[in-house]
Amino acid sequence: MDVFVYGTLTEPERVGAVVDSFAFLGAAVLSGLHPVQGEYPTLAPGGETGGRLLRTDDVGALDAYEGVNEGLYVRVPVPIDTAESCDGGRAGGLDATAAVYVGDPGRLGVDDEVTWPGAGDDAGFADRVRAYLRDRDVCVRPQ
Repeated sequence: MDVFVYGTLTEPERVGAVVDSFAFLGAAVLSGLHPVQGEYPTLAPGGETGGRLLRTDDVGALDAYEGVNEGLYVRVPVPIDTAESCDGGRAGGLDATAAVYVGDPGRLGVDDEVTWPGAGDDAGFADRVRAYLRDRDVCVRPQ
């Protein structure tokens, strides 16, 4: 599986301590989400984030590292788009998807105001993130 990583998982030593085997595929930019800092880095709507594409079969270990089962992060699929438009492949550039880990700003101590629109006021964090990705042109562009 391809994973867009930012923060600590861009460091080979850290990734090697988390998964058994991996390969970095190169630099990439996540368009439509920008980094914010808290106790751990996470993403917020809008902007761009620089990072790397990582390939590994050990997604369970990444989920554990990111606290997916505890609700700290949600893993979501994002199109990998080689076209400049980043329009979800509608221009013919869609190759595949990459997993992206998005952390809950309220649980990660993010000081900045982060609002995830969509899915109604009663929706959980993961549902709001998925609604935002579904309604916006968010993609990973290899560099």
